[in-house]
Amino acid sequence: MKLSQNKILITGGTSGIGLGLTERFLTEGNTVIICGRRTALLEKIALKHPTLITRPCDVSRPEERIELFQWVMLNHPDLNILVNNAGIQNWMQISDEDFFERAQEEIAINILAPLHLTNLFLNLPALSTIINVSSGLSFTPLTKTPVYSATKAFIHSFTLSLQHLLKTNSVEVIEVIPPALNTDLGGKGLHDIAPPVSDFITSIFKQIQEGKTTLTFGFSEMMLKAGPEELTQAFNRMNPA
Repeated sequence: MKLSQNKILITGGTSGIGLGLTERFLTEGNTVIICGRRTALLEKIALKHPTLITRPCDVSRPEERIELFQWVMLNHPDLNILVNNAGIQNWMQISDEDFFERAQEEIAINILAPLHLTNLFLNLPALSTIINVSSGLSFTPLTKTPVYSATKAFIHSFTLSLQHLLKTNSVEVIEVIPPALNTDLGGKGLHDIAPPVSDFITSIFKQIQEGKTTLTFGFSEMMLKAGPEELTQAFNRMNPA
């Protein structure tokens, strides 16, 4: 994957990793489109980055995913990179009254949206790269986030399949596997002691330059390389009795 002169769509590009990717890709000389649910926030970010293209879209809704694709086909048919980044993380117990409702929302955004968007955007003749954002929790779950962890395990598995299935299509598939970072994912203050997004972005762009298609950082690098015993130990540390 080349780092400049691309046209890139990033879902969930208004905060956290999505915003970090957006700003770095702009710096590298790319045309970047971001989508998100909060129009006011999209407008605020666009004021800071005048070349940025924004599009309101709730990727949890299938009809809005279709509308997003149709808009890209009409206005940006030269888009060549799709970044499936949008995600939510709920800290909850399975006994919570609203557990199923919140689980459905996580599944819609974290699983159904990237599945659907991937299927749609493969119809773009210019598409050359798909980037899926999974998590270090793909390998061992944090039980305080039971559904989130499971959705990211799904994305990890799905991305491995995509890398194999799209070899003959000349579409490169990259998996970004972040650890916990200092963002508001899951709620404000939950990850304040985690590494900054900027360090993570610097690391993964270096890995892209090196031609890697599985991008890790810190904890997620350890989890990718871990064997069964190490994964069990990590699970026990993360989820004390």
